Amino acid sequence: MRPISLVVSDVDGTLVTTGKVLTPRAIAAVLRLHERGIAFSICSSRPPFGQRMLVAPLRLALPFGGYNGGAIVNPDLSPVEQKLLSPEAARDTIAMLEEHGITSIWVFTGNAWLIRDRAGDHVDLEIHTIATPPTLVPSFTGHLDTVAKIVGASKDHARVAKAVAAGQAALRGRATVLQSQPYYCDVTPPGIDKGRLVDLLAARLAITREEIAVLGDMGNDVEMFRRAGFPIAMGNATPEVKALARAVTASNDEDGFALAIEQHILAA
Repeated sequence: MRPISLVVSDVDGTLVTTGKVLTPRAIAAVLRLHERGIAFSICSSRPPFGQRMLVAPLRLALPFGGYNGGAIVNPDLSPVEQKLLSPEAARDTIAMLEEHGITSIWVFTGNAWLIRDRAGDHVDLEIHTIATPPTLVPSFTGHLDTVAKIVGASKDHARVAKAVAAGQAALRGRATVLQSQPYYCDVTPPGIDKGRLVDLLAARLAITREEIAVLGDMGNDVEMFRRAGFPIAMGNATPEVKALARAVTASNDEDGFALAIEQHILAA
């Protein structure tokens, strides 16, 4: 195996704990990558502005991805690439989620996070996660021309899984529908996946896929795994993700990210 030149990590469920904490050991592992001359970046379902608190402690210097790769930005959050849902696909997404009984629906547009129900499922969790309050609107009408992502959130994980399956069929060719967490149905523009960031960085750094390691835990990480020579699954990853991995580390609540970097990258 060629030495690893680039590491790209998912954020929630991978880089940070369930409580959304970036641990000292994880920070130290990334700083050791920098010291070894190994490039590092992140790609998340979060909006880019919801990752701003990670830039300084991780000393991010390369572009990173938000909205599952739908937005790629520089560390100062200036855009590199941005894809949007069509207004028609956005309207159909909202209708599909409502048909499946998911009422905590979030629309991300520009630098705004729009919701209709402040008491909706997981709103407080998202505020904590992205350190940004939502904007309460009575209706999403008039806000669907520049949509980067729509999320259907529910405490009923089976309901979310059914919505994801239904959305993949109903929105085929018009949107990408994935489950970023057991409680989130993520809808982004068609052809969008985290592998886009891996491809962009590989081209920028002039490296091959065999020199790239990635870490993740959920279905929205699958395309990133397929673009990398050394995919690493978290201990808390889904069976689908683990099946694509070259290695499985401990869970995100057991410093599995740092352990993977220490054992599989720095010790190589």
